[in-house]
Amino acid sequence: MAKFARLLNNPRLIVPFLGSRGWFHFLSDESYLRVCYKAYIGKDLDLNDPKGFNEKLQWLKLHDRNPLYCNLVDKYSVKEWVAETIGSEYVIPCYAVWNSADEIDVTRLPSSFVIKPTHDSGNTIICKDKSTFDLVHTKKSLTKSLKKNFYWNGREWPYKNVKPRIIAEELLPSNDFEGIPDYKFMCFQGKVKLVFTCTGRASGDLRVDFFDTTWSHMPFTRHYQNSEQTIDPPSSLQLMITLAERLSQGIPFVRVDFYEVNRHPFFGEMTFFPGCGFEEFTPDLWDDVLGSWIDLSMVPAYRS
Repeated sequence: MAKFARLLNNPRLIVPFLGSRGWFHFLSDESYLRVCYKAYIGKDLDLNDPKGFNEKLQWLKLHDRNPLYCNLVDKYSVKEWVAETIGSEYVIPCYAVWNSADEIDVTRLPSSFVIKPTHDSGNTIICKDKSTFDLVHTKKSLTKSLKKNFYWNGREWPYKNVKPRIIAEELLPSNDFEGIPDYKFMCFQGKVKLVFTCTGRASGDLRVDFFDTTWSHMPFTRHYQNSEQTIDPPSSLQLMITLAERLSQGIPFVRVDFYEVNRHPFFGEMTFFPGCGFEEFTPDLWDDVLGSWIDLSMVPAYRS
């Protein structure tokens, strides 16, 4: 009900809401992104001379078609690539991979684990105790998820042809992915410029805080308010920065996520278009500041 109330209070969001549910497949990527950008950001999208961070993310959706990105957003395929690039010790162990929910066999899994689709965002299912795990509900939820193509939400093209699968992986010790922050490194041309944390997911009150690489709090927000608590840097901050920069080499922009357990970093995921590029900055000038850090000339389409 809260979602429908939000739509009624802001009719501009109806188009992207329906678009994520397949109503506007007939629109080209560019046309759809123009509509959504206007709805969320409140401005016309300039693709001829993009300046801001959000605007450049839309340009990158349309023009940066590096085929590697499809493997990097696949939550199963990316594990092998990360292991080869920075080492398997930073990869969360994978127990199983299935093509359908009906194939899930929890008898072969340990007492605690994480199950999630490989082709979208969210829908992570955490099992802390296999003896009380609701397998019927899990299969129903994952079957529904496998039918969705995350590409249509924000026309993030790397997801379009990712094979929908399900993986089971280790539930990290002292980390249920809900109560502690994860660390998200914003990499521009292979250099970390900013880190942000997400807290409050478990309570439904998501807060986001941005820091520079020395862990000084940045004077802006992006869609979500700052946390009211003090957020300490991870013990392995410098190592995380080094690893994120190795993973992001040759890429105009990508967000690289890590968790930390017992001072040791574990790779989370890579995201090319955080918030689909539809989340506003306050103050607005920071949209242009971050946008100035993205060098579009790295993309062959920009030079042609």
